[in-house]
Amino acid sequence: MIRRAIISGIGHYVPPQVVTNFDLEKIMNTSDEWIQQRSGIQTRRYAENGIGSSDLAYEAALKAIENAGLDKSEIDFIIAATISPDHYFPGIGVMIQARLGLPGIGALDVRNQCSGFIYALSVADQYIRTGTYKKILLCAAEVQSHSMDYSDEGRDLAVLFGDGGAAVILEPHADDDGRGILSTHLFADGRFVKDLWMENPSSKKKPTFTAQMFAEGTFFPRMDGKNVFKNASERMPEAVELALRHNGLTIHDVSLLIPHQANDRISQMVARKLQIPIEKVARNIDRFGNTTAASIPIALDEAVKNGRVKIGDIIVLTAFGSGYTWASAVIRW
Repeated sequence: MIRRAIISGIGHYVPPQVVTNFDLEKIMNTSDEWIQQRSGIQTRRYAENGIGSSDLAYEAALKAIENAGLDKSEIDFIIAATISPDHYFPGIGVMIQARLGLPGIGALDVRNQCSGFIYALSVADQYIRTGTYKKILLCAAEVQSHSMDYSDEGRDLAVLFGDGGAAVILEPHADDDGRGILSTHLFADGRFVKDLWMENPSSKKKPTFTAQMFAEGTFFPRMDGKNVFKNASERMPEAVELALRHNGLTIHDVSLLIPHQANDRISQMVARKLQIPIEKVARNIDRFGNTTAASIPIALDEAVKNGRVKIGDIIVLTAFGSGYTWASAVIRW
């Protein structure tokens, strides 16, 4: 019998502060109409000062643990995916571990941006398949709002992002019913790093921080929107098609496609290229914006809680982000 990893618990947490497009109109030269036309976003959540990605991950972790019906002491490994750790170092995995009161167990951080959840899922899947660990907590959380450029120069990127966290519990599935993570597929192309990146702080610079960096604003993330849009619209469908072929499936077998919530226009284009009805595509960017690594598990949790995911359903995840990195995964729920 093939040992597969199954998601036995899931939960998400978003900060209480809702920020509308109209709120952003007050601080930069933008408009609700412009933002909705280009991204589909109406609102997003912003964390308060003093709240980091580890805090959102911790709250999501508590929900996932409860949903799985576990005692937290049963967790034997933690994986955390984020592009926005609380500090330059260390990562947030150890902070989540400390908050949960689980000293001694391993904690791994994954830095693969918007593809981070699927990359982390692939790691957890391999640990479960090999019997290395039996109950893994995987968290994905982001606080992007604190690092955005809210001037007119940075508005195109700043309006897209929101804060949030989600978590899943992964365990080996004992029954031979075909359920679990069927496969994960990971890709990258580092030639396009500068299309979407935060140039500073950088270990290449001596000293790491200078007044010039702050004067030039090179610590703000920057994006070549046209190239990112084009590549995301091409790479995500390719990754899905490869994953389906790998498992002997077609798009007609898919009950729900959950793409990274980068831009609703991208999600719609991915659906058209795959020829999947838009009703079978999870879309919540209108309420949460782009929550980077957390976007897929947040959407998955909502779909599960809303009854859109049933036992035996084929669920496909796909993501694209800076690096470039992209990925896909197939799950029989």
